[in-house]
Amino acid sequence: MALLENKIDFVMFFTVNGANPNGDPMNDNIPRTDYDGFGEISDVCIKRKIRNRMQDMKQPIFVQANDRIVDKMKSLEERFEAEIDKGLTEEKIYQISCEKWIDVRSFGQVITYRNLSIGIRGPVSIALTKSLSPVDIVSMQITRSTNGMKAKEGGSRSSDTMGMKHFVDFGVYKVKGSINAFFAEKTGFTVEDAEIIKKALCTLFDNDASSARPEGSMEVKKLYWFIHPSKIGLVSSAKVHDLVKTELINNNAKPSKYEDYSITLDEERLSFLKEKGLRVEIYDGV
Repeated sequence: MALLENKIDFVMFFTVNGANPNGDPMNDNIPRTDYDGFGEISDVCIKRKIRNRMQDMKQPIFVQANDRIVDKMKSLEERFEAEIDKGLTEEKIYQISCEKWIDVRSFGQVITYRNLSIGIRGPVSIALTKSLSPVDIVSMQITRSTNGMKAKEGGSRSSDTMGMKHFVDFGVYKVKGSINAFFAEKTGFTVEDAEIIKKALCTLFDNDASSARPEGSMEVKKLYWFIHPSKIGLVSSAKVHDLVKTELINNNAKPSKYEDYSITLDEERLSFLKEKGLRVEIYDGV
């Protein structure tokens, strides 16, 4: 398999409609927002979903979610000890870990088992995801229709209150990321691996439903995939990401659907970069 020789940048948009895309465990699992009310999703959350999708594609994953463990290993240390022979040099452990697990050669990993300290820097980076506009957080109390516990003798029945449920009423979120070809060379990240990342992004919420994210409540709408003609790239990732322009069509209206936004490319700047060798692939509602 050919190593990745071209820097890649990407921008993706998805909608959230009556779902909790990334609850804050330090704040009653309320969907994350910044001080201005814009929705936020951590890079860790997006990477977890990418890992899950890669696992659905039968790719070997080191950092497996607890409800997706396929090898009966209950911790990362167990998995490491089972898969990596003892007595190997740090350089060999680095190499084998990258060869064995796609998420390690994609996102990197810090290996601290057996008194080791091996830092693997992965080529795939993802920024903090933000909504295009401030979002409304809806909270509701949820209850049981039956007793959760047997009532004490002489007492009333047990409480049927389960707690609170919080969700984003509606929002369009923007994901920005890059794949560094120099780091790809170090971890063995290939062109085929980049295609797997792309496919994972396009299908990010497949097989991801939960009580906080009902089926169909989160949907990928568009992915812009920019391929540079070299490892170093034509311009910075920030400038490539800025090629994608977003605008609320009616500034006085509250957005309630994806079509309330105009999402376009800066054709003048893009045309100049295309002449220099930049390629762009666009995926709509995959």
